[in-house]
Amino acid sequence: MENGSGKTLKPMDSEQLREYGHRMVDFIADYYKTIEDFPVLSQVQPGYLHKLLPDSAPDHPETLDQVLDDVRAKILPGVTHWQSPSFFAYYPSNSSVAGFLGEMLSAGLGIVGFSWVTSPAATELEMIVLDWLAKLLNLPEQFMSKGNGGGVIQGSASEAVLVVLIAARDKVLRSVGKNALEKLVVYSSDQTHSALQKACQIAGIHPENCRVLKTDSATNYALRPELLQEAVSRDLEAGLIPFFLCANVGTTSSTAVDPLAALGKIANRNEMWFHVDAAYAGSACICPEYRQYIDGVETADSFNMNAHKWFLTNFDCSLLWVKDQDSLTLALSTNPEFLKNKASQANLVVDYKDWQIPLGRRFRSLKLWMVLRLYGSETLKSYIRNHIKLAKEFEQLVSQDPNFEIVTPRIFALVCFRLVPVKNEEKKCNNRNRALLDAVNSSGKLFISHTALSGKIVLRCAIGAPLTEEKHVKEAWKVIQEEASYLLHK
Repeated sequence: MENGSGKTLKPMDSEQLREYGHRMVDFIADYYKTIEDFPVLSQVQPGYLHKLLPDSAPDHPETLDQVLDDVRAKILPGVTHWQSPSFFAYYPSNSSVAGFLGEMLSAGLGIVGFSWVTSPAATELEMIVLDWLAKLLNLPEQFMSKGNGGGVIQGSASEAVLVVLIAARDKVLRSVGKNALEKLVVYSSDQTHSALQKACQIAGIHPENCRVLKTDSATNYALRPELLQEAVSRDLEAGLIPFFLCANVGTTSSTAVDPLAALGKIANRNEMWFHVDAAYAGSACICPEYRQYIDGVETADSFNMNAHKWFLTNFDCSLLWVKDQDSLTLALSTNPEFLKNKASQANLVVDYKDWQIPLGRRFRSLKLWMVLRLYGSETLKSYIRNHIKLAKEFEQLVSQDPNFEIVTPRIFALVCFRLVPVKNEEKKCNNRNRALLDAVNSSGKLFISHTALSGKIVLRCAIGAPLTEEKHVKEAWKVIQEEASYLLHK
């Protein structure tokens, strides 16, 4: 590849990296400067890019200018801008200056840290920063690395639930025999993320043994302990083996919080693995006033939160803590000759390859370390509190408009709302809320997503992008009101 001055781009060269790296940083910084000029939700049609790019790779080098011109003209129109201050869909996926610097350093060092020996710092820094965060969350000591527990960075909450499900499966099968797989039963509420269903499919749990327990508005969509107890008792009577319970702190649909202490008692009494999925809301629990939402975590076997959602750490960085690392390594470790080394053989070190699905892993702890050091815990708490404050303000705006209603109480920074039904016509109401969603998102001015609660189509406004300010929240509400007014008077 040649740049403007006719130099060929080498596979690696420190001075070329300096020159091109500066240009790329400038390009990205300019993108953030102009991010509000783009439609938040990409407005392209499926297959748009095939028409714009050649059907085979170039034989000869092109210039960085040519590539960046294509990014501007062809790639950015097909990007949904997750870092836009008007991105309120799904849950946030935070990018930050500190997180970006950590990603850069990780890419620059280019290590693959599957065993301690492949880069001791990568393993040890991961252990240290997960202990730091465990302390910020006030997690029980059993989740810390100095005993038999510890933390590990996974790619996503989906990977986290899969590895603990496999660990739990193998643990129970070691005691009851391998042929009992068809008797193993998994429990969760109907608000649990679909990642659990996928994990069950991969782990070979029989679909008919996945108990998805119904929730409703009476408990704000939290799982009722008595419902779990009834299901477990029924399965025990039928000769089945209850072995895994997944509870939620901040469900995907509505940020429902399951009663961990009561559920944990049932799980512990029946020797079930108890996993707590706090992918979204875990970040808020570093604030003392929100720590109550993980009360009961001491009864859990594993706990997960995504630092890449609401903790200023660029994707991917999902934090998983377990009380018993042996159950993970017994289920997931391999020891081929080509990976053998003295430190591992002597059992002196942690080899994170045995705590996850893939062998290879990036130096992800660097970005979390940078976030914790360059911001500090007090700044991170203020950051989270500010989003919650903005969500309260949005909730008030919705409450004041008679055309809208809050569907389930706000706990963190997600507001669930909808246009109210006219003459109790729920079907028409659902269609109208779908139409409002499409109209708002087609405007390009903001992006929200939806869910269904008790058969109602509900709009979700999740506030949590690093650039979001009060003016963006007010503007979003203005657009929603305008599009609603147009729909209602059609």
